[in-house]
This record gives sequence, structure tokens and C-alpha cells, in this order.
Amino acid sequence: MKNIRLAVMAGALGWATLVVVPAPSFAQASGSAVASAEAWPEADPEDVASIDAIIAALYDVISGPAGEKRDWDRFRSLMNPQARLIPTGSGPNGQVGHVFLGVDDYVARAGASLEANGFFEVEAARTTEQWGQIAHAFSTYESRNNADDAEPFDRGINSIQLLDDGERWWIMNVFWAAESSGLTLPERYLKSRRPKR
Repeated sequence: MKNIRLAVMAGALGWATLVVVPAPSFAQASGSAVASAEAWPEADPEDVASIDAIIAALYDVISGPAGEKRDWDRFRSLMNPQARLIPTGSGPNGQVGHVFLGVDDYVARAGASLEANGFFEVEAARTTEQWGQIAHAFSTYESRNNADDAEPFDRGINSIQLLDDGERWWIMNVFWAAESSGLTLPERYLKSRRPKR
């Protein structure tokens, strides 16, 4: 059976942790149970007060040097309990695939690698659309092993869907793709465009 390597954030959420996924598992939902909203960690109000704040918190919580444990409860607190993290990529034969991960699935698959190897992901640019309580951010990311590395080892886009429930912002989904041969970031996604207030 042929395996396809997909970049799983940050994740960031770029999230360059490599996960080997058998090709038949593409497009199948994760089998993990959705976490109970009652048991979900409470967010720091500053992390979820705005679109800028929650996206900054997302990148911050997955980033850190080798050997540093990430605050996975903080990560969970940014997410709706039913949120999905969806890496996508192409295999050696060019076939495009994706995997649906619940929040805890992502932590289980990517957490140890992020903590063991050192991983820093930053937002390089963003295009945001908002209407009422819903928002979509096309967040261009750059991934490095060390915060002071001159060049990123990976770049791509995190497509982040968000909801304002009247009290706070929630991340509903993160769907991402990394640059690859034949798929490079266009100039329009290397400059920030934010909605007018």
C-alpha cells in the first residue's frame, strides 16, 4: 500500500509536522469522539477577543523550541469542540488527498513531533473576509525549526474559518496546504488585506 506524506501543522495550524497516511484514509472522517463542550478548557479572554488575537494565539501555542511542551489546553480553548483540522497535499503520483482530524486527533498526531524537534510558525500575510458573525482568514504561514532561522523550511496557507458567538471568537476549522513543486504562493497572498471596520 502506497503512503502519502502530508504536512500537518501548525500545523498552523502550515504545520509542517509530517504524518504518514495510507492513501485509502483520505476523505474519511476521523474516528475519534468529539470532545464534550462541558469539559472543554476555558480560553483566556485576551486570546479570543478578536480575529487578530485568536490567530496570533494559534500560531503562538504551536510554536516553541525543541524540548518545550506546548500548552495543549490553550490550543483546545481556541477551538470549537467540533472543529476540524484538515491537511491536504499531493502524493508522488500527483493525486491530491486530505485527512479530517478532530482537535485531539491533531494533538495526538502532531504534538510529540512539534515538541521534540522545535517548530516556529508565523503569519507572513493575511487576507480576511468577515460578514456578521462569520469570518474567513487566508493566513499565509512560514515555518522554521528555530525562531532565528533566516529562511523558512516551509510556507503555505492556513484557511481558517471563525465564528463570533457574541462573547468570543472560535476557530471552527483550519484547512491548509503547503507550497510544493508546481504550487507556489502568488503575490496576492504575500500581502495582508484586512476587512474595513
